[in-house]
Amino acid sequence: MLSLKDKDKPIIQKLLSAGCCSRCVLRFCCVSVQAAYRRPHQHTLQALKAFISDTDNSKPKETVASGCEQENNKSHDVAGPELPEDPPVKRAKLEPGAAVGPSEEEAAAGGGMKDEESRVCVVCLGILQDLCGTAQAAKIAEAVKTEKYEFDTLVLSVSLPAQLCVREHSCWLHVKGELRQKSIAVDKDDVIQVKEAFKWIMQGLVSKELGGVGVVTRSPFEVGVEFTHPETDADCHFLASTCPDCFKPTKNKQSVFTRMAVVKALEKISEPKFLQRYPCPPAQPTSSCIPQDIQCLHVSVFVAGRYNKFCRSLPQTPWLIDGERRMESSVEELIAAPILSAFRADGFNFSSSGREDVDVRTLGNGRPFAMELLNPHRSRLSKVEMKQLQEAINASSEKIRVRDLQIVTRDAMSRMKEGEEEKTKSYTALIWTQKPIQREDITFIDDIKDLTLDQKTPLRVLHRRALAVRQRVIHSMTTRYLDSHHFHLGLKTQAGTYIKEFVHGDFGRTKPNLCDLLKTDTDILELDVESVDVDWPPSIPE
Repeated sequence: MLSLKDKDKPIIQKLLSAGCCSRCVLRFCCVSVQAAYRRPHQHTLQALKAFISDTDNSKPKETVASGCEQENNKSHDVAGPELPEDPPVKRAKLEPGAAVGPSEEEAAAGGGMKDEESRVCVVCLGILQDLCGTAQAAKIAEAVKTEKYEFDTLVLSVSLPAQLCVREHSCWLHVKGELRQKSIAVDKDDVIQVKEAFKWIMQGLVSKELGGVGVVTRSPFEVGVEFTHPETDADCHFLASTCPDCFKPTKNKQSVFTRMAVVKALEKISEPKFLQRYPCPPAQPTSSCIPQDIQCLHVSVFVAGRYNKFCRSLPQTPWLIDGERRMESSVEELIAAPILSAFRADGFNFSSSGREDVDVRTLGNGRPFAMELLNPHRSRLSKVEMKQLQEAINASSEKIRVRDLQIVTRDAMSRMKEGEEEKTKSYTALIWTQKPIQREDITFIDDIKDLTLDQKTPLRVLHRRALAVRQRVIHSMTTRYLDSHHFHLGLKTQAGTYIKEFVHGDFGRTKPNLCDLLKTDTDILELDVESVDVDWPPSIPE
């Protein structure tokens, strides 16, 4: 059992006199028994005052951790069943709700209980006093229920004001001398963090409010509780002049005084300089922290499949030029709308294995695509539900069709892009020639294998791709004669080959090109993607 010893008494007295709450006293005494923090902080304060006022060394000393043997070092990772009520300490009646007055010993040890209970802690700024009980647990549970997430477990995260680090450092220096004098070897890192104590107290309460849902250390569903304390925002400011290199403005941060920046500065500043610039112990605040809106966030869910595009006037993604929309819809939007609705996600990121031009169809087994669903309120669909979702997408438009729709992992997403340029793609193009041709004029093309092209960035994409010369390979070609000015050209190419530019030459930016091979101007009238040879995602039998 982790108990308090006689050598802890001056430390406890020093912390209480400085204005620390009872739970922060336990933290600085490195009490790691979770049940000790779950007791009402008023009762713990009574026990601490009784402990330091007890001068009878012949009797076992009252311990704040009494009644915690049953805890047996239970993991704080998972919220367990509600703890049994702690037994009363020998100097105070600890039943919840009981009226408690100061004893003679308590008065001698530092004044009336009522005044001390009403003071806001100089270190945690009230977080471990009145902001981590049943009422706060009920607020958290209500916020979760209102958002209507589907989940099995949750992780509780806490965001604290950066100035808590400064105040904790100040209080640590306040008791450090006493620790050294008593030859107590305690490192600052041994002090229990406010976040840990908060979670130890709140996990079981939140679990109970949510009907027994496990509150664990790792879960795809996170419930974030944020606290602010405007009254003491300036506590960190002196560090900016002392350690200016620690505080650099960033685009996404409203303040340079982030928790990480403050921690870094406190590691650099010397103790004498800190004590010159900041009071030790910290000044008594007049108000507690303010709890902000409770934020719920589910990790992304990833959905993958293949799509066909049958329309020659449909872009893959929304087509905006100079801020104006040019097409009424896109492949991305037609696929995403039903999926977003089914998973009740806040947004999405769409990616695919390459992309076709607006006037190019994608046929065959389709093009692999994946969607990252942001903050989905629903994270699982059965195979039957996924099949129904696929059918709903296909029924919504004749312009596209999806297949092999499935939920995948984040790691599996990378397979779609792995070695993308080493993969092959097959195309069919309708070619026009300026000069009349005969069937025998094009048959030599069928014998060309592994033709290497030097393709300078096409003029049509130069606005969004860097100027470079890229080598691409056309592995094979087949021809089918139509008439004296038209034929079908089949191509199997390295992924990333610009087919249109190979046909018309792009003013000589692609060498060699079809114009050179046929010794006449050629152009492409229609282009279809026949296959994208990426073996992902796994096919699902129809």
